Formats: sequence, structure tokens, C-alpha cells
Amino acid sequence: MRAARWALSACAVAWAIALIVVPDALRPVGAAICHQRPERSFFVSGTQLPVCARCTGLYVGAACAAPLALTIAAGIASARARRILALAALPTAVTWTLEVTGVAGFGNVARFIAALPLGFAAAALVLSVLRD
Repeated sequence: MRAARWALSACAVAWAIALIVVPDALRPVGAAICHQRPERSFFVSGTQLPVCARCTGLYVGAACAAPLALTIAAGIASARARRILALAALPTAVTWTLEVTGVAGFGNVARFIAALPLGFAAAALVLSVLRD
């Protein structure tokens, strides 16, 4: 399992970096997992990233959590893990709901920031489960 955890962590980091470094190469993959709406996406040097700002936040959050999760020795009980994941999902759920209902609109930076905790928590919890 140790090798699987390291491989998964490396993939999370590599994916987040690749989204920014080689966005055109990942566009077909991004199309399968994201709406890719230009007004909801970041652009780097004039090139649209292959996923929206919210998805970018999820992936960057996961990439930040992966190395940290490898160093944490203790696993997380499943009931606690569910609570952590629910709390981490709250910013994304709130911003998404407010946007869909037309109550409020958010920019790409807000979408990105709201998604960071969910990506971070999801990656940390998956790696914690693989450790146990």
C-alpha cells in the first residue's frame, strides 16, 4: 500500500502541475470531466486551462494535501472523516447553490478558493484510508 499511496500522491501533484504547464494536451481529458466554460476558467498566457476554476481548486487542493498526507502517521476514523469531508465541501456547496439559484454570482478566484478545502480533504482522506 505504501507504493500505491506514493504513486497516487505523485499523480495528484503531476496532474495539478500539468493543468497549468500543458493545458492544450489535457483539453480532451478536461472535456470529459468539466464543462470548460471560458468565463468560468482561468487563462495562463492566453491559453484556457482544461478545467474550470472550481475544478482547478479541487485539483490544486488535492495536490497540496498529497505530500502532507504521506507524512501523517495516524489514520482518521470513518465517522470523523465524513464530518471533515462535509465541512470541507461546505464552501463549494454554498457558492454553487447561490450561483445556481441566482442569489449571488462569484468570480473564478472565489470558486477556486471555495474548492480548495474539498480537494485537500478528499485527497487527505483517500490517502489516509490507503494507509490503514
